[in-house]
Amino acid sequence: MTAPEEPRLTSLAHGGGCGCKIAPAVLQDILKGLPQAAPFANLMVGTETSDDAAVWRLNDQQALVATTDFFMPVVDDPFHFGQIAATNALSDVYAMGGTPILALALVGMPVNVLSTRTIGRILQGGASICASAGIPVAGGHSIDSVEPIYGLVALGLVHPDRVLTNRGAKAGDVLVLTKALGVGVLSAAFKQERLSKDGYRTLMASTTRLNALGAKLPGRPGVHAVTDVTGFGLAGHALEMARGAEATVEISADPPILPGVRDLLEAGVRTGASTRNWASYGADIDLPDDLPDWRRDLLTDPQTSGGLLIAVAGAEASSLQAFARTEGFDSWPVGRVVEGPPRVRVVR
Repeated sequence: MTAPEEPRLTSLAHGGGCGCKIAPAVLQDILKGLPQAAPFANLMVGTETSDDAAVWRLNDQQALVATTDFFMPVVDDPFHFGQIAATNALSDVYAMGGTPILALALVGMPVNVLSTRTIGRILQGGASICASAGIPVAGGHSIDSVEPIYGLVALGLVHPDRVLTNRGAKAGDVLVLTKALGVGVLSAAFKQERLSKDGYRTLMASTTRLNALGAKLPGRPGVHAVTDVTGFGLAGHALEMARGAEATVEISADPPILPGVRDLLEAGVRTGASTRNWASYGADIDLPDDLPDWRRDLLTDPQTSGGLLIAVAGAEASSLQAFARTEGFDSWPVGRVVEGPPRVRVVR
Protein backbone atom coordinates (compact mmCIF):
# COMPACT_ATOMS: atom_id res chain seq x y z
CA MET A 1 0.00 0.00 0.00
CA THR A 2 1.47 3.33 -1.07
CA ALA A 3 1.39 6.42 1.14
CA PRO A 4 -1.06 9.16 0.10
CA GLU A 5 0.45 11.83 -2.09
CA GLU A 6 1.36 15.06 -0.34
CA PRO A 7 -0.58 18.15 -1.45
CA ARG A 8 1.27 20.96 -3.19
CA LEU A 9 2.70 23.22 -0.53
CA THR A 10 1.75 26.36 -2.43
CA SER A 11 -1.88 25.20 -2.67
CA LEU A 12 -2.04 25.21 1.15
CA ALA A 13 -1.04 28.87 1.36
CA HIS A 14 -4.38 30.61 1.53
CA GLY A 15 -2.75 33.94 0.80
CA GLY A 16 -1.39 32.56 -2.47
CA GLY A 17 1.96 31.68 -0.99
CA CYS A 18 3.01 35.30 -0.88
CA GLY A 19 5.35 36.41 1.86
CA CYS A 20 5.11 40.05 0.81
CA LYS A 21 5.43 42.84 3.32
CA ILE A 22 2.52 44.91 4.56
CA ALA A 23 2.48 48.24 2.73
CA PRO A 24 4.24 50.99 4.72
CA ALA A 25 1.16 53.22 4.96
CA VAL A 26 -0.97 50.31 6.21
CA LEU A 27 1.69 49.28 8.73
CA GLN A 28 1.95 52.85 10.01
CA ASP A 29 -1.80 52.86 10.62
CA ILE A 30 -1.58 49.54 12.48
CA LEU A 31 1.25 50.72 14.71
CA LYS A 32 0.03 54.24 15.47
CA GLY A 33 -1.95 53.15 18.54
CA LEU A 34 1.02 51.55 20.24
CA PRO A 35 2.34 53.41 23.29
CA GLN A 36 5.69 55.09 22.81
CA ALA A 37 8.43 53.02 24.36
CA ALA A 38 10.72 54.63 26.89
CA PRO A 39 14.14 55.47 25.44
CA PHE A 40 16.77 52.77 25.84
CA ALA A 41 20.35 53.99 25.70
CA ASN A 42 21.63 50.74 24.17
CA LEU A 43 18.98 50.49 21.43
CA MET A 44 20.89 51.71 18.38
CA VAL A 45 18.29 50.81 15.74
CA GLY A 46 14.62 50.18 16.52
CA THR A 47 11.17 50.80 15.04
CA GLU A 48 11.72 54.48 14.35
CA THR A 49 13.06 53.75 10.87
CA SER A 50 12.50 51.22 8.11
CA ASP A 51 15.75 49.38 8.69
CA ASP A 52 16.19 45.68 8.21
CA ALA A 53 16.83 44.65 11.83
CA ALA A 54 17.05 45.91 15.38
CA VAL A 55 20.51 46.60 16.84
CA TRP A 56 21.37 46.58 20.56
CA ARG A 57 24.74 47.73 21.87
CA LEU A 58 26.26 45.05 24.10
CA ASN A 59 29.57 46.75 24.85
CA ASP A 60 32.17 48.94 23.17
CA GLN A 61 33.14 46.19 20.72
CA GLN A 62 29.89 44.35 20.01
CA ALA A 63 26.31 45.11 19.05
CA LEU A 64 23.61 42.47 18.65
CA VAL A 65 21.66 42.43 15.38
CA ALA A 66 18.22 40.81 15.78
CA THR A 67 15.61 40.11 13.14
CA THR A 68 12.83 37.70 12.25
CA ASP A 69 11.28 36.70 8.95
CA PHE A 70 8.86 33.98 7.89
CA PHE A 71 6.36 33.31 5.13
CA MET A 72 4.19 30.75 3.39
CA PRO A 73 5.51 28.42 0.67
CA VAL A 74 6.70 29.94 -2.59
CA VAL A 75 7.68 26.53 -4.03
CA ASP A 76 6.37 23.00 -3.50
CA ASP A 77 9.58 21.16 -2.68
CA PRO A 78 9.73 21.26 1.15
CA PHE A 79 13.52 21.26 1.37
CA HIS A 80 13.71 24.12 -1.14
CA PHE A 81 11.05 26.08 0.75
CA GLY A 82 13.10 25.78 3.93
CA GLN A 83 16.26 26.89 2.13
CA ILE A 84 14.61 29.99 0.65
CA ALA A 85 12.97 31.05 3.92
CA ALA A 86 16.20 30.68 5.90
CA THR A 87 18.29 32.56 3.31
CA ASN A 88 15.74 35.35 3.32
CA ALA A 89 15.75 35.66 7.12
CA LEU A 90 19.55 35.76 7.41
CA SER A 91 19.70 38.49 4.76
CA ASP A 92 18.55 41.14 7.22
CA VAL A 93 21.52 40.45 9.49
CA TYR A 94 23.92 40.79 6.55
CA ALA A 95 22.19 43.99 5.41
CA MET A 96 23.10 45.63 8.74
CA GLY A 97 26.74 44.61 8.30
CA GLY A 98 26.35 41.81 10.84
CA THR A 99 27.77 38.31 11.00
CA PRO A 100 25.12 35.72 11.98
CA ILE A 101 25.78 33.76 15.18
CA LEU A 102 22.64 31.62 15.62
CA ALA A 103 19.05 31.15 14.53
CA LEU A 104 15.76 29.99 16.05
CA ALA A 105 13.16 28.29 13.88
CA LEU A 106 9.59 29.61 13.59
CA VAL A 107 7.33 26.75 12.49
CA GLY A 108 3.59 26.76 11.86
CA MET A 109 2.32 23.64 10.07
CA PRO A 110 -1.05 21.97 9.35
CA VAL A 111 -0.04 18.69 11.01
CA ASN A 112 -3.26 16.96 9.96
CA VAL A 113 -2.47 17.68 6.28
CA LEU A 114 1.31 17.42 5.91
CA SER A 115 3.32 14.39 6.92
CA THR A 116 6.03 14.63 9.54
CA ARG A 117 8.52 13.76 6.80
CA THR A 118 7.48 16.78 4.70
CA ILE A 119 7.59 19.10 7.70
CA GLY A 120 10.97 17.67 8.63
CA ARG A 121 12.30 18.34 5.14
CA ILE A 122 11.31 22.02 5.46
CA LEU A 123 13.29 22.29 8.67
CA GLN A 124 16.22 20.40 7.15
CA GLY A 125 16.32 22.85 4.26
CA GLY A 126 16.49 25.78 6.65
CA ALA A 127 19.14 24.08 8.77
CA SER A 128 21.26 23.39 5.69
CA ILE A 129 21.40 27.12 4.87
CA CYS A 130 22.24 27.99 8.46
CA ALA A 131 25.03 25.40 8.36
CA SER A 132 26.43 27.02 5.21
CA ALA A 133 26.37 30.35 7.09
CA GLY A 134 28.33 28.68 9.89
CA ILE A 135 25.58 28.91 12.53
CA PRO A 136 23.28 26.51 14.38
CA VAL A 137 19.52 26.42 14.56
CA ALA A 138 19.60 26.50 18.34
CA GLY A 139 15.88 26.13 19.07
CA GLY A 140 12.60 27.71 18.10
CA HIS A 141 8.85 27.40 18.44
CA SER A 142 6.19 25.39 16.59
CA ILE A 143 2.41 25.51 16.38
CA ASP A 144 -0.31 23.60 14.54
CA SER A 145 -1.56 26.16 11.99
CA VAL A 146 -4.05 26.29 9.14
CA GLU A 147 -1.32 26.77 6.53
CA PRO A 148 2.44 26.16 6.36
CA ILE A 149 4.61 28.97 7.71
CA TYR A 150 8.35 28.77 8.21
CA GLY A 151 11.13 31.20 8.98
CA LEU A 152 13.79 32.18 11.48
CA VAL A 153 14.71 34.50 14.26
CA ALA A 154 18.26 35.42 13.26
CA LEU A 155 20.89 36.95 15.53
CA GLY A 156 24.24 38.41 14.57
CA LEU A 157 27.06 40.62 15.77
CA VAL A 158 28.57 43.82 14.41
CA HIS A 159 30.90 46.48 15.82
CA PRO A 160 28.77 49.33 17.24
CA ASP A 161 30.71 51.90 15.21
CA ARG A 162 30.20 49.99 11.96
CA VAL A 163 26.47 49.31 11.89
CA LEU A 164 25.08 49.73 8.38
CA THR A 165 21.59 51.19 7.95
CA ASN A 166 19.46 52.38 5.04
CA ARG A 167 19.67 56.01 6.22
CA GLY A 168 23.22 57.10 5.42
CA ALA A 169 23.18 57.58 1.64
CA LYS A 170 24.65 60.89 0.43
CA ALA A 171 24.34 62.97 -2.73
CA GLY A 172 26.97 61.70 -5.15
CA ASP A 173 26.62 58.07 -4.07
CA VAL A 174 26.20 55.32 -6.63
CA LEU A 175 23.69 52.55 -5.90
CA VAL A 176 25.04 49.04 -6.45
CA LEU A 177 22.79 45.96 -6.54
CA THR A 178 24.07 42.43 -5.90
CA LYS A 179 21.27 40.27 -7.35
CA ALA A 180 19.32 40.62 -10.58
CA LEU A 181 15.55 41.22 -10.34
CA GLY A 182 12.56 39.07 -11.18
CA VAL A 183 12.15 36.54 -8.36
CA GLY A 184 8.52 37.53 -7.82
CA VAL A 185 7.74 37.00 -11.49
CA LEU A 186 9.39 33.57 -11.46
CA SER A 187 7.43 32.64 -8.33
CA ALA A 188 4.18 33.75 -9.95
CA ALA A 189 4.98 31.74 -13.07
CA PHE A 190 5.66 28.69 -10.89
CA LYS A 191 2.28 28.98 -9.18
CA GLN A 192 0.64 29.31 -12.60
CA GLU A 193 2.56 26.21 -13.80
CA ARG A 194 4.24 28.32 -16.49
CA LEU A 195 7.81 28.12 -15.21
CA SER A 196 10.35 26.02 -17.11
CA LYS A 197 12.92 23.79 -15.41
CA ASP A 198 15.60 26.33 -16.27
CA GLY A 199 13.45 29.06 -14.75
CA TYR A 200 13.06 27.06 -11.56
CA ARG A 201 16.82 26.55 -11.34
CA THR A 202 17.28 30.31 -11.79
CA LEU A 203 14.74 30.97 -9.02
CA MET A 204 16.49 28.62 -6.62
CA ALA A 205 20.00 29.87 -7.42
CA SER A 206 18.99 33.46 -6.63
CA THR A 207 16.85 32.87 -3.55
CA THR A 208 19.29 30.52 -1.80
CA ARG A 209 22.39 32.68 -2.31
CA LEU A 210 23.36 34.13 1.06
CA ASN A 211 24.03 37.87 1.11
CA ALA A 212 27.22 37.17 3.07
CA LEU A 213 28.97 40.05 1.30
CA GLY A 214 27.11 42.35 3.72
CA ALA A 215 29.21 41.17 6.66
CA LYS A 216 32.33 42.38 4.86
CA LEU A 217 31.03 45.86 4.02
CA PRO A 218 31.52 47.62 7.39
CA GLY A 219 34.65 49.72 7.13
CA ARG A 220 34.79 49.51 3.33
CA PRO A 221 35.73 52.93 1.86
CA GLY A 222 32.74 55.03 0.84
CA VAL A 223 29.99 52.60 1.88
CA HIS A 224 27.30 54.83 3.40
CA ALA A 225 24.07 52.81 3.44
CA VAL A 226 22.82 49.29 2.77
CA THR A 227 19.46 47.55 2.59
CA ASP A 228 18.29 44.30 1.07
CA VAL A 229 15.72 44.38 -1.72
CA THR A 230 12.77 42.26 -0.66
CA GLY A 231 9.00 42.67 -0.55
CA PHE A 232 8.73 46.29 -1.70
CA GLY A 233 10.82 45.74 -4.84
CA LEU A 234 13.76 47.83 -6.02
CA ALA A 235 11.65 51.00 -6.32
CA GLY A 236 10.20 50.68 -2.83
CA HIS A 237 13.48 49.99 -1.07
CA ALA A 238 15.17 52.78 -3.04
CA LEU A 239 12.39 55.06 -1.76
CA GLU A 240 13.14 54.03 1.83
CA MET A 241 16.78 54.92 1.18
CA ALA A 242 15.75 58.28 -0.32
CA ARG A 243 13.63 59.09 2.72
CA GLY A 244 16.41 58.09 5.09
CA ALA A 245 18.87 60.33 3.24
CA GLU A 246 16.35 63.15 2.65
CA ALA A 247 17.51 63.15 -0.96
CA THR A 248 16.35 62.05 -4.40
CA VAL A 249 17.33 58.59 -5.61
CA GLU A 250 17.53 57.97 -9.33
CA ILE A 251 17.25 54.34 -10.45
CA SER A 252 17.73 52.86 -13.87
CA ALA A 253 14.72 51.90 -15.97
CA ASP A 254 16.86 48.98 -17.18
CA PRO A 255 18.17 47.19 -14.06
CA PRO A 256 19.70 43.69 -14.20
CA ILE A 257 17.03 41.06 -14.81
CA LEU A 258 17.08 37.31 -14.29
CA PRO A 259 16.99 35.10 -17.41
CA GLY A 260 13.49 34.52 -18.76
CA VAL A 261 11.81 37.18 -16.64
CA ARG A 262 11.31 39.73 -19.41
CA ASP A 263 9.48 37.17 -21.57
CA LEU A 264 7.22 36.28 -18.65
CA LEU A 265 6.47 39.93 -17.88
CA GLU A 266 5.66 40.67 -21.52
CA ALA A 267 3.37 37.63 -21.47
CA GLY A 268 1.46 39.17 -18.56
CA VAL A 269 2.94 37.25 -15.61
CA ARG A 270 3.24 39.38 -12.49
CA THR A 271 2.40 39.23 -8.80
CA GLY A 272 -0.53 40.91 -7.11
CA ALA A 273 2.02 42.35 -4.69
CA SER A 274 3.67 44.28 -7.51
CA THR A 275 0.38 46.07 -8.17
CA ARG A 276 -0.15 46.67 -4.44
CA ASN A 277 3.36 48.03 -4.12
CA TRP A 278 2.71 50.60 -6.83
CA ALA A 279 -0.61 51.58 -5.24
CA SER A 280 1.20 52.04 -1.92
CA TYR A 281 4.14 54.21 -2.96
CA GLY A 282 3.71 55.07 -6.64
CA ALA A 283 2.84 58.70 -5.85
CA ASP A 284 6.48 59.17 -4.79
CA ILE A 285 7.98 57.60 -7.93
CA ASP A 286 8.58 59.62 -11.12
CA LEU A 287 8.50 57.50 -14.29
CA PRO A 288 9.47 58.35 -17.88
CA ASP A 289 6.33 58.98 -19.93
CA ASP A 290 7.11 56.17 -22.36
CA LEU A 291 8.14 53.52 -19.84
CA PRO A 292 6.53 50.16 -20.75
CA ASP A 293 4.25 48.72 -18.08
CA TRP A 294 6.38 45.60 -17.76
CA ARG A 295 9.39 47.68 -16.72
CA ARG A 296 7.40 49.38 -13.98
CA ASP A 297 6.22 45.95 -12.84
CA LEU A 298 9.84 44.80 -12.69
CA LEU A 299 10.82 47.75 -10.48
CA THR A 300 7.96 46.99 -8.05
CA ASP A 301 8.38 43.19 -8.23
CA PRO A 302 8.71 41.76 -4.69
CA GLN A 303 12.02 39.97 -4.25
CA THR A 304 12.06 37.02 -1.90
CA SER A 305 15.66 36.82 -0.65
CA GLY A 306 16.75 39.62 -2.99
CA GLY A 307 20.15 41.25 -3.24
CA LEU A 308 21.82 44.03 -1.31
CA LEU A 309 21.34 47.63 -2.42
CA ILE A 310 24.51 49.51 -1.46
CA ALA A 311 24.99 53.29 -1.50
CA VAL A 312 28.69 53.95 -2.03
CA ALA A 313 30.59 57.15 -2.80
CA GLY A 314 30.92 57.54 -6.57
CA ALA A 315 34.73 57.51 -6.44
CA GLU A 316 34.65 54.15 -4.62
CA ALA A 317 31.97 52.38 -6.68
CA SER A 318 34.37 50.60 -9.05
CA SER A 319 36.53 49.50 -6.13
CA LEU A 320 33.48 48.11 -4.32
CA GLN A 321 32.42 46.15 -7.39
CA ALA A 322 35.92 44.77 -7.78
CA PHE A 323 35.87 43.72 -4.12
CA ALA A 324 32.48 42.03 -4.61
CA ARG A 325 33.90 40.06 -7.55
CA THR A 326 36.82 38.83 -5.45
CA GLU A 327 34.26 37.62 -2.90
CA GLY A 328 32.32 35.80 -5.62
CA PHE A 329 29.38 38.20 -5.94
CA ASP A 330 27.94 39.84 -9.05
CA SER A 331 27.04 43.52 -8.81
CA TRP A 332 25.59 46.22 -11.03
CA PRO A 333 25.30 50.03 -10.72
CA VAL A 334 21.55 50.72 -10.77
CA GLY A 335 21.26 54.36 -9.75
CA ARG A 336 22.61 57.31 -7.84
CA VAL A 337 21.73 59.74 -5.07
CA VAL A 338 21.25 63.42 -5.97
CA GLU A 339 20.15 66.57 -4.20
CA GLY A 340 16.39 66.93 -4.08
CA PRO A 341 13.23 65.92 -2.23
CA PRO A 342 12.95 62.35 -0.87
CA ARG A 343 11.58 60.72 -4.01
CA VAL A 344 12.63 58.13 -6.56
CA ARG A 345 13.15 59.13 -10.17
CA VAL A 346 13.32 56.36 -12.78
CA VAL A 347 15.69 57.34 -15.55
CA ARG A 348 16.74 55.90 -18.88
